[in-house]
Amino acid sequence: MGGALMGAAFLMATSAIGPGFLTQTAKFTEELVASFGFVILISVLLDIGVQLNIWRIVTVSRQRAQDLSNKLLPGLGYFLAALIALGGIVFNVGNIAGCGLGLQVITGMDTRTGAIISCVFALLIFWYKDAGKTVDLVAKLLGLLMIVLTIYVAFASKPPLGEAVYKTFLPDKIDVMKIVTLVGGTVGGYISFAGAHRLLDAGISGKPAIKDVTRSAVSGILITSLMRFILFLAALGVVWHGVSLGNQNPAGEVFRSAAGRPGYLFFGIVLWCAAITSVIGASYTSVSFWKTFHPAIAKNEKIIISLFIIISTLIFMISSNPVTLLILAGAFNGIILPLALAVILIIAAKPRLLNGYKHPLWLQVAGWLIVAVMTWMSWLTIRNNIGELFDKSYQSLP
Repeated sequence: MGGALMGAAFLMATSAIGPGFLTQTAKFTEELVASFGFVILISVLLDIGVQLNIWRIVTVSRQRAQDLSNKLLPGLGYFLAALIALGGIVFNVGNIAGCGLGLQVITGMDTRTGAIISCVFALLIFWYKDAGKTVDLVAKLLGLLMIVLTIYVAFASKPPLGEAVYKTFLPDKIDVMKIVTLVGGTVGGYISFAGAHRLLDAGISGKPAIKDVTRSAVSGILITSLMRFILFLAALGVVWHGVSLGNQNPAGEVFRSAAGRPGYLFFGIVLWCAAITSVIGASYTSVSFWKTFHPAIAKNEKIIISLFIIISTLIFMISSNPVTLLILAGAFNGIILPLALAVILIIAAKPRLLNGYKHPLWLQVAGWLIVAVMTWMSWLTIRNNIGELFDKSYQSLP
């Protein structure tokens, strides 16, 4: 059970840590400097509240989110599954592009060739005889590798640790859009359900598993946040010493400025690890939202996951720049998150759907507060930045 619990935590974490995660963290650090630590702190608190509610309700009910939603309101599960799948495939295009760029940095090969190689690698993972355990193992190993390499770069960049800690709690400025972006990118869309659905597949469910599920959910957020904060420190050290990260490849510039050519090679490895694990997480979770709708889907799950990955790769191959798609997907996830969480919280108030389980009142209150805050912040972001979302891409991928 322990392997599956950590596997679910790392699947959620590595699903969140993708090409957009690396670029946003670097770029936002350049814009807010040490005050970006506050944005990370607030996003962590919101992320934990989201995950505790979703993971506990899904696993204690022993039913996937789409099935619970259909029981609450016929058709709602299909609608939710459609939103998740659409957001997943759009993000997957960017993840495949990140795979190609990562291999280009490491080997010098063309990004499209790198994307095809990565596509084949992901397919082999799912077609291995014990795909579930393989997914868990790959997520854990590549997740740890990303963290170790980024820690090295953070040390090399010599960040002002005192300033970082101080501004994390007393920031000079607060940017609502960046909070929405981080929360949406960490627990938005398919990522919210990645670990919970993986636990169901591993047979970890019901009331007896609540403590383990809670531990796994919090672990997933803490792993993601650890990577975010380490990368923030690496970027802060570079920016603090007067280096401009530019718009083309800000995360890559962090690694190169901090540790030279070896650092840039590390960036390629981190980018590929981040991208390929996100491809695995997005594909697995998006398809998990459809597998219970018809026996043929569950029976042919590996084939459908494979098609999901191949289609994402083909879209990248014919698309010159997936940045706009990533931005739209990010905005999309900002809308999906409060909607999906609200549905789960309504279900939480109906013990008949949860085998008699009564969801703690404090978690319900915290969940509804997050729904209100995220809805408000998402509205502010859309109202104030809708033009900027298209005009200013932050160059999520070169």
